[in-house]
Amino acid sequence: MPQNPPTRRLPGATLFFAILILWIASIAGSWVWRGVLSWSSGLLYAGYDTWLIFYVAVMARRAIAAARAQRRAPAPATPVTLSVLVAARNEAAALPATLDAVLPQLQPGDEVLVVDDGSSDGTSALLAEAYGIPAGGSGPCAASFTRRGLRVLRKPNSGKADSLNQALRVARGSVVVTLDADTVLESGALAALRAAFGGDPSLAAVCGILRPNCGPGLVARGFQWFQRFEYLRAFLSRAAWMRADALLLVSGAFAGYRREVLEQLRGFDATSLVEDYELMHRLHRYAGDHGLTWRVRVVADAIADTHAPGTLAGFLRQRRRWFAGFLQTQYRNRDMTGNPRYGRVGRFMLPLKLVDTLQPVYGITAFALLVSFLVRGSPVLRPVLILILTKVIIDLCYQLWALRLYQRWLGRPVPAGLWPMAALAALIEPFSFQLMRHTGALLGWFAILTRRMDWAPQRPASSGVGRTAAGA
Repeated sequence: MPQNPPTRRLPGATLFFAILILWIASIAGSWVWRGVLSWSSGLLYAGYDTWLIFYVAVMARRAIAAARAQRRAPAPATPVTLSVLVAARNEAAALPATLDAVLPQLQPGDEVLVVDDGSSDGTSALLAEAYGIPAGGSGPCAASFTRRGLRVLRKPNSGKADSLNQALRVARGSVVVTLDADTVLESGALAALRAAFGGDPSLAAVCGILRPNCGPGLVARGFQWFQRFEYLRAFLSRAAWMRADALLLVSGAFAGYRREVLEQLRGFDATSLVEDYELMHRLHRYAGDHGLTWRVRVVADAIADTHAPGTLAGFLRQRRRWFAGFLQTQYRNRDMTGNPRYGRVGRFMLPLKLVDTLQPVYGITAFALLVSFLVRGSPVLRPVLILILTKVIIDLCYQLWALRLYQRWLGRPVPAGLWPMAALAALIEPFSFQLMRHTGALLGWFAILTRRMDWAPQRPASSGVGRTAAGA
């Protein structure tokens, strides 16, 4: 695909430097200004975050009301076949649960295509012994003798994006579903995706609902506790952006794409740190450039559990990669920011994402100033603490309201024991988990600025599918 040269860099660059200068001014102002203005970085951080949650609340409520109405009057469906692509490298421990959940959900014409990305942990032996896959080296797909619709493509290690691209070339379904090797679908998840694509010809991509699973152990359960509500709010946010026709992320751990859309986009970008997020930018770019009406949705009836980090080191590594990939993608698509050609994504969503590039910096700065006020016994500490308490109360109310709306979206009651867990998480999170998230984001900034991104694939992408306009 030929590169699409930037045409409108000024709006994005202007906004970014305005936010950066405002941050510098807020630091300088902490020594010059009096009263709560000396904590202006915190005021800006809290003000933006509060506006955002109110906007998400309004839009998510409308989106979920529309989704519930659509459930009561389903659209006529056209036939859809699914190709479920599972890229697996050294996933012998997790893969059985994933396959055992997805295989019973296949219908005639569907398939599961596992890509063994140069595993060295016994994945090949597992597939041979438990799933009837004939042994062999890399090359053409091997079909299972015992499980209908299961095939395996063995290949040298080249990373997830390139693995998906190679699988895409031999996949046969009209809809391609990407599934992480440690993601376990609930019963009916694939049927929900099938109904969504079958009922809406303009639907280009969807994501399901993900719930984090951090594993056993006290520390892991603590991370799962926080991430459970983080994921909950994130998927409500996606419902809001779906309502605004500006959804910019479907989670590659469980997502669906119309095959013809993926082929027009030439697959996933193997040079990207976050191939799922990068793909959605190209999708909106392509639709805007060609005058297409492609819709992106969250499907609440498609639910899955996925692995999430259960240690501080693992969590920071994940968030470092996510945020570095976010920055990388934002920069590569900077010409879309403020560009009306790309609809609400260009006019509204991408400018907000530009603010998000520096939001963690504001958050860490606000916390550092708070500690400084506390150590120095500054008289401004009291009004600042009142503002923080007000913000915590707003976040608490939003968390409880979001829990109720989320469970309503899923069509399930709120478990009684979840209310106090949600309330306690909301009270503790600003001074613990939120700081860890922001720390991961700062590590992402450091990785981008120093080019220390050692998690990138070590092999070049294969030719053909996967070479993109946003690539190197």
